[in-house]
Amino acid sequence: MTTAAPTLSQLTGSYTLDPSHTRIGFVARHAMVAKVRGAFNEFEGRAVLDGNDPSRSTASVTIQVASIDTRSAQRDEHLRSNDFLAIGEFPTIEFTSTGVRQTGDTFELDGDLTVRGVTRPVTIPFTYEGSATDPYGNQRVGFEGSVTISRKDYGVTWNAALETGGVAVSDKIVLEFEVSAIKDV
Repeated sequence: MTTAAPTLSQLTGSYTLDPSHTRIGFVARHAMVAKVRGAFNEFEGRAVLDGNDPSRSTASVTIQVASIDTRSAQRDEHLRSNDFLAIGEFPTIEFTSTGVRQTGDTFELDGDLTVRGVTRPVTIPFTYEGSATDPYGNQRVGFEGSVTISRKDYGVTWNAALETGGVAVSDKIVLEFEVSAIKDV
């Protein structure tokens, strides 16, 4: 027997991000010729969804910077250093929403992103990927989104000039979010 997918209004409630099924990642250009992808493996987040009035929805995420993972231990250590994310002084990256707008299945999530102690507004467009009840009886929702930021806007300015022109690390960083959240009981 199949059941109809829940409507947005039926999804109203509080949710907790599921770290084992959520990816918070980033993409940067390296040497201006290739992309380096990475992710943060430790984070926690909450959302309150209002399916009847999405503008009343909220979200927040706290990322542990030490959990950065680019599949290169040497690069990860450099990213944790004062040249980049300075985890000794700034152990977390934070996002707190300030507003939501819906257009079809897209939700524009406005919020304040804090990196290295610098807080700036960002707008992240998210696509609603659906909802399901998992084998354990948990109600889940899925969203995907991405946004491009300038790392210099957050005081992350280290770079190295290349002999052929250009720099080692791009200023533009794409933040990627693949979210699975579980409805609180």
